[in-house]
Amino acid sequence: MIAPQDLTAIWVTFKLASISTILLLIIGTPIAWWLSQKPGKFKKITEAVIALPLILPPTVLGFYLLIAFSPNGLIGQLWQSLTGAPLAFTFSALVIGSVFYSLPFVVQPLQSAFRQIPQGLYEAAATMGASPKDQFFSITAPIAKRSFLTAASLGFAHTVGEFGVILMIGGNIPGETQVLSLILFEHVETLQYSRAHGLAAGLLIFSFITLYWLYSSDHFDALKIKR
Repeated sequence: MIAPQDLTAIWVTFKLASISTILLLIIGTPIAWWLSQKPGKFKKITEAVIALPLILPPTVLGFYLLIAFSPNGLIGQLWQSLTGAPLAFTFSALVIGSVFYSLPFVVQPLQSAFRQIPQGLYEAAATMGASPKDQFFSITAPIAKRSFLTAASLGFAHTVGEFGVILMIGGNIPGETQVLSLILFEHVETLQYSRAHGLAAGLLIFSFITLYWLYSSDHFDALKIKR
């Protein structure tokens, strides 16, 4: 039987991963499209910045986000002026932090997929009067459909497994910022190993199923996450 506190953490994690994945696709798609075009010096810098979470310790990113989200930080001040409430140690902070932390897991697969689409298709569509919007929905979206699924799966799964960034910017507030990884750590600290085993096994099974599906996909070559 799963304890109510664990169920709450599962719900917060699912909500966080779902909202973050939607935002990641909305933000990551135009970034990936721009990066997939002719390379340039500024684009290489952008790629490096986006890829930082792949090698940067999560606590480092979380520390700087915490400073930015604080009442004295630029983002924190702007958020408080718009909402009247602080940003740090809230669910909203988790969403913003998750988008930063999981961005490369969405951008890189999409960027790779966009690069593989022949430019001649867009040129032919343009000669027939198709606007950039029409070209995206009639050419890009259908061809890169499986890559969108891959990117969404990776973004969702990576958000579920977050720990360091979440702890730094959200604390461990039950029902608000306490996610699965945090409550699992709490169970281990308090020697509640049976509850820890249950949550850890669930995360292990979820991770395996996600990776098995990705490796079984014919379009897994589109996944170009570099570590």
